[in-house]
Amino acid sequence: MGNRVYQRVEVSGFQADVSDGMGFFPGEVCDVSRFGLCMKDLPKRVNETSNRMTVVVSGNGKNFKMIVRPKWSQASGLRKTVGFEILNTPYEWTDFILRLEPKGDQDAWDTIYL
Repeated sequence: MGNRVYQRVEVSGFQADVSDGMGFFPGEVCDVSRFGLCMKDLPKRVNETSNRMTVVVSGNGKNFKMIVRPKWSQASGLRKTVGFEILNTPYEWTDFILRLEPKGDQDAWDTIYL
């Protein structure tokens, strides 16, 4: 969980439904990045060993449908938290995340002029 390539941004109020190919399961999105997201409060019966899952993230009046791959999971009682890698990052998602990321002095996009 500590090998992050892209900065994670904590979010609240984002819900998501994930499908493992056998059913849809609701959960809460707790952090996001350009190529990943973390969901908590998923039912323990979600099969996170699947190589491809579908997730629909809803928040701030927007919906994003993406193909994801589970990277890690942590069970607690009847619920679990799962970290996902996004396999088909839509442009709209990347744009949305870039607006959430804090701007830093070393942000390459600040120095590009079109």
